[in-house]
Order: sequence, then C-alpha cells, then structure tokens
Amino acid sequence: MNKAPVIAIDGPSGSGKGTISSRVAESLGFSLLDSGALYRVLGIACDRDGIDLTDPQAVANLARGLDIQFGLSGEGSVWLDDEDVSLAIRTDLGSDMASKVGAIEAAREALFQRQLAFREAPGLVADGRDMGTTVFPDATLKIFLTASLEARAQRRYKQLIGKGIDAILPALLRDLKERDRRDSERTVSPLKPAEDAIVIDTTDLTIDQVVNQVLEHYPLA
Repeated sequence: MNKAPVIAIDGPSGSGKGTISSRVAESLGFSLLDSGALYRVLGIACDRDGIDLTDPQAVANLARGLDIQFGLSGEGSVWLDDEDVSLAIRTDLGSDMASKVGAIEAAREALFQRQLAFREAPGLVADGRDMGTTVFPDATLKIFLTASLEARAQRRYKQLIGKGIDAILPALLRDLKERDRRDSERTVSPLKPAEDAIVIDTTDLTIDQVVNQVLEHYPLA
C-alpha cells in the first residue's frame, strides 16, 4: 500500500480549503488533489448529457469514462474532453450538481480509485469533504476548515465576480445553507470532521494565517 504522506483538508464550500490546500502543497512540494473538481466535472457532464440522477448506474458509468485533465494547482485549469471547463464548474450549477452527484454512492465509488491514485511521493494535499474520513483515513494530518455562513457566502461572491460570473449574495447564502444541509445529512460520506482532525475556524483569519497553522501542525503529525 502506498504510504506517501497525505494532508487531508476538508470543509464546506467557501471555507477556503481550495486556496489553502494549493498554498500548502506548493510550500511542501506536494501534489494536489482537488476532489471537489472531480465531482463538479461529473455534475456538469451529467447535466450536459441529460443523465438522470435517479439512475445511479448511469451516473457511475459516465464517471468511469470521463476524460478529465487538471492544471498544476488547485486554482488551475480543468479540462473535460479537451474543453476548458474551469469557469463552468465554478458556477452555481456546478456547485449544485457536485453536491447532488456526491450523494450518489455509485458515483463516489466510481471516482474513489481515481482519487487514491493521486497519492504519490513526496506527498499529497487532498482537498475535499471526505478526504480525512473516507478516502484517506490514514492521512498523516487531517484538517477541517470551517467559517460562518456569511463569511463563506461573501468569499464565494467575490470569487465569482472576480471570474466575471454573475452572482447574487442572498441567493448564494440560500444555496450554501441548502448545500450544507444536504452534504451533512447524506448517508454516504457525510460532511463532518474526522475524529482526529484539527478544526480551524477561518472566519476572521487571513489566508497566510491559515496556511501557517496547517504547516505548523504538519511536522508534529
């Protein structure tokens, strides 16, 4: 079994895990797994192909055959069938579809082996919602990032506007609240901190402060 070290960074949407994971991976020279992007791409593909989400096998079959390519960082480009879908997967539709396909056990099983394959020397920073609980339960260090709903909605709003994507703050608040409920209540890999995870509230912290906290914990893991 591959025992390359893994830093698992989980948390809800808008908690900062994508940016933090990218910075931590860069600092340590580790590879990066943006598991959320996998689910976003699958969700967008299901929508485009008209796949019925009540048909788990159809969703799983699509997941196994997806041609997905990633850029070098968590904020880099994402390609589906030679098309740059970096912006498409960050829309409200991308977020909503990712949450829905993530609740389908067959879909999660289909993507599971793909995620494990990212574990290579010298190490991996895995960003997601169940990295420390399901995918890499033996991770060297487990971090769970959280933040207030309002702070997360504001971050999401700024991120979308910065990418030229229209966004309405009240709608983002509503959608994040619903996604939190759906992710935490699902029976398959619900969103929750691993028992041995270090929980960091990022509401009032800068990116550098959070990155430093994670790196301070890593040598002790």
